[in-house]
Amino acid sequence: MSGANTVSARSGKGFFSELAAIFRGGDAATRLTFLVMGLGSLVRRQFVKGGLFLLSQVLFIWYFFGFAWQYLSKFTTLGTEGMRREWSEARQIFVRTPGDNSMLILLFSVFSLMLLLGFVFLWRASLRAAYRAQLDARAGRKPATFQEDLRRLLNERFHLSLLSLPTLMAFAFTILPTIFMILIAFTNFDANHQPPGNLFTWVGLTNFTDVFWKDPLKAGTFGRVLGWTMIWAVIATFTNYLFGMVLAIMINQKKVRLKSMWRTIFVITIAIPQFVSLMLMSQLLHDQGALNMLLKQWGFVSSSVPFLTDATAARITILVVNLWVGIPYSMLITSGILMNIPKDLYESASIDGASPVRMFFSITLPYMMFVTTPYLITAFVGNINNFNVIYLLTRGGPLVTDYYQAGKTDLLVTWLYKLTVDRQNYSLASTIGIFVFVVSAGLSLLVYNMSGSARKEEEFQ
Repeated sequence: MSGANTVSARSGKGFFSELAAIFRGGDAATRLTFLVMGLGSLVRRQFVKGGLFLLSQVLFIWYFFGFAWQYLSKFTTLGTEGMRREWSEARQIFVRTPGDNSMLILLFSVFSLMLLLGFVFLWRASLRAAYRAQLDARAGRKPATFQEDLRRLLNERFHLSLLSLPTLMAFAFTILPTIFMILIAFTNFDANHQPPGNLFTWVGLTNFTDVFWKDPLKAGTFGRVLGWTMIWAVIATFTNYLFGMVLAIMINQKKVRLKSMWRTIFVITIAIPQFVSLMLMSQLLHDQGALNMLLKQWGFVSSSVPFLTDATAARITILVVNLWVGIPYSMLITSGILMNIPKDLYESASIDGASPVRMFFSITLPYMMFVTTPYLITAFVGNINNFNVIYLLTRGGPLVTDYYQAGKTDLLVTWLYKLTVDRQNYSLASTIGIFVFVVSAGLSLLVYNMSGSARKEEEFQ
């Protein structure tokens, strides 16, 4: 019977089925552990383990009812009373009386709910420990001591010890902010609803409907910015990859001498911080910048070329400048791969009469695509979120009246930045951020799963 219960408790068939199995097979002390954490361990003289479980429960109850409940109770409304101005007879002035803070209500509610989820898993660990101690006592074995549990965490369960801190950090600095950002998209948190002076409330799917079809200005801006974002990402990724590969092939030719010197020259652009290069380019290409001054002085143009102020010219300019900062990365990656392509493949193709172009498309390119698909996906997603090149060159401009707080070269990420920093429209920015995440994650998974890197991982020779 005990062996069957042990299997049921540890089989991992389901959270509730495991709890039911523990309750059915547990004695009085184990069942009372459902209410008082650590009791089953304390009864069987596991004082340190049982005391830690009990202390965790006491601290959680103190936190939940002493602090968290004041925010969780207002989670559905995000507050009902804003800051008020009241006349003070004693001081003969108007004084501000603090009210609810929607930001803190949402933040601490999300944090408390995540803490509640963690406490549930700790509670289950307490039940498992109590049930395991019960089975050991029934079988005549001495329950594991606290020192033995520590040694187990440093040996066979060492992987759990190593992963515990990174997992906590991921929850604190990645998952919690992500959930908070997602929930902001379902509120009206903007410049007119700024806590603590004003409250913001839940508005459901209003922001999503406004962005996709309900608000013509926002929907039109979103569609055109999204279109340019995808065009930019495709062209920037393709050109950097293609030209970087061609440059690597040229340098890798047998007839080219001083290969290290040529690679070093092109890698210098990586050594210089990207924002420095982009800021210099922005000043150089300005309407009154050095390049326009030279062109007019030499008589090539009579008026300044609008490299950054005309919509079409600005888009072409940032694509060209992106080559300057992007090609060296592709060249370095493809250079290493080119050196590892088996030479006998080229020799066999040459004997069969294949031309260099034929060998490129039949040998080099398939091999490169197979190896670098993950890099291409990363580069594509990086270009969707390429804030530096766009913002430091054009700041998203030129601005137009038929866009909502955006310019002709704005990507979704730079538009999102403007909405938050310049306009404090956090709810709309959060909505756009969710869409950027869905597009980036969806395309990455789709392209990778369809590529040879995933489907033929062990087959490529």
